[in-house]
Amino acid sequence: MSTGLCFLKLARNPSEQPLKIAHKPRTSRSHPYHPECLNIALKDDASLWALADSDLYALIDDPRWLDIEKKQLERFQEKNKKLAQPEYALKLLNIILKDQALDYHIDQAKNDFMKNGSIPQWYYPLGSYKQEIIKDQYNSLLQLIEQYGWPKYSAVGKLAADAPLVVINHHESEAVRKKHLPQIKQSCLEGEGSCMEFAKIQDRILVNENELQIYGMQFRYDSERNLEPFPIKDPEHVDQRRKEIGLPPLKDYLKRKINYDWSVIQSQ
Repeated sequence: MSTGLCFLKLARNPSEQPLKIAHKPRTSRSHPYHPECLNIALKDDASLWALADSDLYALIDDPRWLDIEKKQLERFQEKNKKLAQPEYALKLLNIILKDQALDYHIDQAKNDFMKNGSIPQWYYPLGSYKQEIIKDQYNSLLQLIEQYGWPKYSAVGKLAADAPLVVINHHESEAVRKKHLPQIKQSCLEGEGSCMEFAKIQDRILVNENELQIYGMQFRYDSERNLEPFPIKDPEHVDQRRKEIGLPPLKDYLKRKINYDWSVIQSQ
């Protein structure tokens, strides 16, 4: 048995410095994020980001993960108002964590494509496995919705309430997105769900059916393998549509998201 220094940087909290924590015994097979170290690292963090952080996927089957969830939820509710459905919130956060477990590797495949113009061979089994994960999470999600109802910001918090939207957007079936779109839109308009994710799902449906998107949320690669938005319906009024659901101007969003310069002048 060797001794390893617990070193933890929570990816979801970029403002925090990496934390060096007391030495803990660690075998070569153990996960570098020791559960006890994680509890120490989170003692001053009252957010729920860690419970949805896919970097910690390897810990969720450890019996001590339940204690991490419990303590982090307590910290969150001490700083914020108590959640009406705390148990539901934890289950939704777990779905987000599992849904994004392979995202780092998939992003590396995208980077390879942008750099080399070809998709690496190792991506294909990974992409297939990603869809299996999404299907499993979607089925789990349906069971939770049947038991608890559609999640709301006011009941489970903003992060947990995004779980259905993340899974539905990633699902390969257009029928799944269409089925849930009315509920997703309603939650957005009522202030109980993410309008950003609603816009992504709405635009994805349109693009996948060879129609013009309306919010500018879906991208494609141009001839130079740089990202650009798919064509947009009535582009001179896209910011007006975005403003109606609380989204920032498209020019600002595209520059931040894909470093794209949007130059269509907007009509007042």
